[in-house]
Amino acid sequence: MTGAQLHVVKAGPMVTIQDVGRPDLMRYGVPASGPMDRLAFAVANAALGNPTGAPAIEISLGGLTLSCEGAPVGFAVAGGGFIVERGGEKAGSWHCATVMPGETLTIRPGPWGSWCYLALPGGVKAPHWLGSAATHAVSGLGGGRILPGQVLIPETSAEPVQRCAITCPLTARPRPQVHVTLGPQDRFFDAEALDLLRNGPWRMTTAWDRMGVRLDGPALQPNAPLDMPSGPVTRGAIQVAGDGVATILLADHQTTGGYPRIATVLDCDLDGLMQLRPRDRLAFPPVPPEQAITIARRAAKGAARYLAGLTPA
Repeated sequence: MTGAQLHVVKAGPMVTIQDVGRPDLMRYGVPASGPMDRLAFAVANAALGNPTGAPAIEISLGGLTLSCEGAPVGFAVAGGGFIVERGGEKAGSWHCATVMPGETLTIRPGPWGSWCYLALPGGVKAPHWLGSAATHAVSGLGGGRILPGQVLIPETSAEPVQRCAITCPLTARPRPQVHVTLGPQDRFFDAEALDLLRNGPWRMTTAWDRMGVRLDGPALQPNAPLDMPSGPVTRGAIQVAGDGVATILLADHQTTGGYPRIATVLDCDLDGLMQLRPRDRLAFPPVPPEQAITIARRAAKGAARYLAGLTPA
């Protein structure tokens, strides 16, 4: 047990504790949850030498302010172009450092990005639900939302960490073009609707949370009655409601849905999509399944190579 404590002074909406999630339970109707930007989450933990998937704090555009008490606390911040202020010093995200007792650590939005991750040594002590600390935002189950007055404690010894930079990979930047594969219900849309999907124009909106984001763009009217039985849905599915409005399903998405899915964003492009901000432009170039597999494998190899090259602080 360490004497180091981080007291929550201020926390914006959708600031939660997340780990890798609980994907194996979706067949029972339990959303997977987990980080919105999975690479940035993994980088923050790897930079401290934490176990893969250790609970960390996911920070939205609402920001987070903590005060340190008891003992120094090393930390790592990765994801987005956020601004980190500590002890009178100001820096960008993508670095490791130590906050000293009596100092305040503030993380707030910077020039780009929508999500960043704060990792502590060994992870953050947090309640678990069904074997995971990932927070399901609607129910609050899991590690939970971060609230003012809460006390955060590192899982292991909070020894000071020498300040060092973390190289921000190009793949961590916002991605205004995300590859999609058509389907699984593109048969319910005519050629005009498929052309509108390809050509847009599309923008992100403010109507988003951890379940999904509604898009601003042309109406994609299904060419069939909306009486299909509910079926399994995946993260990245572009679901079209009866009014023709497209929604991309995200980390806390429901496990089944009855609206047609015109296309699915490649999983390897979702982290970059999550770093877009409301009103940012977005495009959906479609690729055949064979090319999608090639893109996904290349992205997985690149991410693994990058993570393997990180030297823990």
